[in-house]
Amino acid sequence: MADTNDLQAFIQPYHISEASDELNASLTTMAEGFAVTDSMIRTIITEFHRSMKQGLARDDKNELPMIPTFVTRRPTGRETGSFLALDLGGTNLRVCQVTLNGDTTYELVQQKFTITIEAKASRLWDFVAECVGVFLEEHDLRPDTGRRTIPCGFTFSFPIFQTGIASGNLSMWNKGFNVPNSVGRDVVNLTQSAFQRHHVPVEIVAVVNDTVGTLMTSGYSYPDTQMGIIFGTGTNAAYWEDLKNVGKWEGDKGGEMVINLEWGAFDNATTVLPFTMHDNKLNRKSTNHGLQVYEKMISGLFLGEVVRNALLYLVDQRLLFGGRSSEILNKSYTFDTAYMSEIVADSSPDLKAVQTVLESTLDMPPTTLVDRKVVQNVCNMIGTRGVRLSAAAMAAVLLSRPEMLKSSVSVGIDGSMYQFYPNFERDLYDVSRVFLGADFVDNRLKLRLAKDGSGVGAAIVAMTVDQERNAKA
Repeated sequence: MADTNDLQAFIQPYHISEASDELNASLTTMAEGFAVTDSMIRTIITEFHRSMKQGLARDDKNELPMIPTFVTRRPTGRETGSFLALDLGGTNLRVCQVTLNGDTTYELVQQKFTITIEAKASRLWDFVAECVGVFLEEHDLRPDTGRRTIPCGFTFSFPIFQTGIASGNLSMWNKGFNVPNSVGRDVVNLTQSAFQRHHVPVEIVAVVNDTVGTLMTSGYSYPDTQMGIIFGTGTNAAYWEDLKNVGKWEGDKGGEMVINLEWGAFDNATTVLPFTMHDNKLNRKSTNHGLQVYEKMISGLFLGEVVRNALLYLVDQRLLFGGRSSEILNKSYTFDTAYMSEIVADSSPDLKAVQTVLESTLDMPPTTLVDRKVVQNVCNMIGTRGVRLSAAAMAAVLLSRPEMLKSSVSVGIDGSMYQFYPNFERDLYDVSRVFLGADFVDNRLKLRLAKDGSGVGAAIVAMTVDQERNAKA
């Protein structure tokens, strides 16, 4: 892209020569709404720093939560042993046995369980216990001699107010979950009670966020890791902070601690984010309307829905598909973000992959080449906004610790957007170069895929807790 501080750079690529003036005018207006110029990112970074500082000083629902995680020991890569981990995400529950080899490498045996609609709505805790029981039975795992339970780390990918290394109260549901009688209660107690009901001999000794798990996993393999990020179904980040900067931490101010930003909650008031009518439609119809606004603009669960809203807006103006739609496209959340990836990557002259998604997957009537170009353009607008907002948040956190930028820095990243969305990593580097400087980005910054990192990281934290317990025993 050309000069990313010039609004025209976000409009010109979407002009379609064979389209009508009316259609091009509508695309121009849409592109202006989704544009994220460099000056906008600078404003976002300034607001991010202000909100981070406020969140570190005190708990305030209008600021970034900046939750202390009680994780204070960095992995060295030399730890050894075999530990159990659970990773509860937006789509799957993974049950893992992680063996740390002591040479920055690890082995992973895991089983993935798709979280049922029923579990998301009501019986999540019993579902978790049942899955863990299946895993223990299939892999013939039982407590070590002299122990009644197997120690386990629990990666819990939802906002919690952490009260200890193995306790945390659920702040709110997101990612389409809405299990009753859970908000405000300790998620470890809820899970442990289900284990007892189902006679599962497992004790959760540490609860961590998925970003903390990603940070710790990357840290085991790359000791210069300062930050862990999830760019997937949802989004969040965690980083190492000097405890003397954490005003609300009442414990020892020496050393450092991992802070969970819960950055999906950034700018819920939409004072600096480029919030459009298509975002507003998604937000007002969502179960947690008015919350996690930033997450809804960049993460995999929501991007396809923003695209669907934008396409139907053009349909309703009779500028796209001749004003027609399909039963599938008319239903919420049917335009999967994975379709965006396929559409954006299509470079064929007749946009054959776009045609397949529209006509075969979404059951649309026959489309014209102009229709397909419009759909690709809308996906590109919204995808580009997503990656630029993602890079803005990453740069803001790294810039909040300027002393770190003098050394090499690894950032552990997991999630489907980072892994599968076309050129996501390349674009993160490109945008970061503008705000972090070419010297740092080209010579000292390394973005590392921490695949399945959230589960491995939970096992690493469980290992450190178990070691500390044994040392005190």
